[in-house]
Amino acid sequence: MKKNHEIWYERGFLLLCGFSVLLPLAILFYFVAQVVMDGFGRLSLQFLLGFPSRFAEQAGVLPGLVGSFYLLLITGLIALPIGVGAAVYLEEYGKRSRLATLIEVNISNLAGVPSVIYGLLGLAVFVRALGMGRSILAGGCTLAFLVLPIVVISTREALRTVPQGFREASAALGATKWQTIRGVVLPEAMPGILTGAILALSRALGETAPLVVVGALTYVTFLPNSLNSPFTALPLQIYNWVSRPQAAFAANAAAGIVVLLILMLAMNMIAVILRGRMQNRR
Repeated sequence: MKKNHEIWYERGFLLLCGFSVLLPLAILFYFVAQVVMDGFGRLSLQFLLGFPSRFAEQAGVLPGLVGSFYLLLITGLIALPIGVGAAVYLEEYGKRSRLATLIEVNISNLAGVPSVIYGLLGLAVFVRALGMGRSILAGGCTLAFLVLPIVVISTREALRTVPQGFREASAALGATKWQTIRGVVLPEAMPGILTGAILALSRALGETAPLVVVGALTYVTFLPNSLNSPFTALPLQIYNWVSRPQAAFAANAAAGIVVLLILMLAMNMIAVILRGRMQNRR
């Protein structure tokens, strides 16, 4: 039997945990609802397919949407192969080596670095040292470095969920280490890997500070036609509208935030659906 003071302690901790979770959620829900109400009236096909304008009623988000798409494509092509490969090495090959320990420490440190620091890294390495200039390629490479620790950590967690018996059974049948990883471990861990990859790309989709540092534009009236083109992104267009004093541009910013939220929710929903389908196929 629990004593009375122990019961009160448990109830107090439960109340404190519930309050600490529900209060931020309630505040977030209130502000999201306010943004949706402010921006819903501006959502239209013309808004999605239009270009920025000095007149709020004629402004659209097409350059931001296209720029964000290219950024996500470049980020995924760079970060996912490198991140998954690094996670496979750390988890399957180099568990006890000094190199693996050094890499693990650095990945843990990089996961906590503020995003603006990655922007400075991109400015120094990609924009200036490698001569990419203030291009969409430099922005994608910068975001790839930003989400790389997330991909590595999530992939390692997915690999750890694969039972060790699967590896031993594959080895008992004569498979090599790489055949076991390619044919058994990676397919079993794929739901978690895909979920972590999509969540990492969702993080990249909402980033603003690194792109500002590497020189992304806030007002663009054209679409990028190559990897070396100047660019903007949806969060940067929202930032540009928020900084203007006219109330009509504030409504545009609210509508842009709604579009950004819809894209992020769609990506998270895709991650959940893919995870569920892959788990059901096992």
